[in-house]
Amino acid sequence: MPKRERSCVIVVENLPVPFDRRVWQEANALRKAGWRVSVICPSSPLYPLEFEEIDGIAIYRHPLPIEAQGLWAFALEYSFALFHEFRLLLKVWKERGFSVIQACNPPDLIFLVALPFKLRGVRFVFDQHDTVPLLFVSKFGRKGLLYHLLSFFERLSFFFADFVFFANDTFREIAIERKLVRPELTEAVYGICDRALVCSAEPDESLKHGRKLVLGYVGIIGAQDGLDQLVRAVAHVRHEENFGDFHTVVVGDGPALPQVRALAKELGVEENVSFVGYQVGDALKRHLSTFDIGIIPDPLNPTNDNMSMNKVYEYCQLGISIASYKLRETSRLLGDAAVYAETPDPEALGVACLKLMRDDRLRAECAEKARNLGKYAFVWDREAKKYVDGYNALFSRQAHRSVWSQIGVLFGMCKRGPKSREAS
Repeated sequence: MPKRERSCVIVVENLPVPFDRRVWQEANALRKAGWRVSVICPSSPLYPLEFEEIDGIAIYRHPLPIEAQGLWAFALEYSFALFHEFRLLLKVWKERGFSVIQACNPPDLIFLVALPFKLRGVRFVFDQHDTVPLLFVSKFGRKGLLYHLLSFFERLSFFFADFVFFANDTFREIAIERKLVRPELTEAVYGICDRALVCSAEPDESLKHGRKLVLGYVGIIGAQDGLDQLVRAVAHVRHEENFGDFHTVVVGDGPALPQVRALAKELGVEENVSFVGYQVGDALKRHLSTFDIGIIPDPLNPTNDNMSMNKVYEYCQLGISIASYKLRETSRLLGDAAVYAETPDPEALGVACLKLMRDDRLRAECAEKARNLGKYAFVWDREAKKYVDGYNALFSRQAHRSVWSQIGVLFGMCKRGPKSREAS
């Protein structure tokens, strides 16, 4: 099938769609703007179908092995994913056609399966959700051969992109400062929740377990997401501060869940924390609407310091008071709508939570400030317009570099050495 001028395929490896809210909202924004949209993503127990069409968006899913732990496991996972992504790109090309491939990282390898289609004139869009090299340093605390390899793949993703979207202005500034991308070919699109997807519901009183207040967390439970910090903060409040009129509800799942459960038992707070797994639809709304305080336990590291957390938008749009570490991007977004830990350790995070739990007036003031941010500052429609405008800009440019010319430039840069690559 020939390509369609306003037809795109979005490739994401990290999460299934529509569970990946950012990708799903982007897909819907394009569909509403008249684009024909397909998505390639992994399957999961919640989303096991190999193919389904939702709201006019075609979703092609593929299996993945268990989440990688270690270098060879990463290589296996990414190789497996790239095989299926290329297979499904061929299938979408034949069945529906596309004029744009959008790659959502991590990892920064999807450009490899996009290159053959660039030979046919397809545009390549890079949607940077995370800075993968920084994520590696945050997770393993060191640099080395793998770090430099990841940096190389990141640079190639930028190099072959015809347009780049960033999850926030901080990521965009980092890439521009490193001369990885031309500023006029970029846009920062924040993954703000569409209010139609996140709205208040009747609280589920059973989640309180007879306590006055609920501390809540929503998100992935990975090694870098700070759930161990949250459990230690709860233990500090419960045992050291001797305050027990609260219950903690963790909404989400992930590879670090068994370790976090074990830590809660070890610290003697297993009865103070409920792990309720992933929630969707009305059940998710009821859980979030029960939160009195939303926790952002992501620890201070190079990745989290620059990341815009989805939970920031969700807590604000529901008018939930927030306790967090003082991360650069988080505090820039929230300002004085949150109470921050004075030092980057679980005990200080627990004290921040305790301030909100003991002071009803402070909690109400922070909740109102968060609600106002959610109402006036965090508006998806504005981000959706920037996103669609970026796509339209792809076709307003008269000149379009072929992949062969890009490869030629790349080899020329390699011959001239690292200084010329930096200058380019």
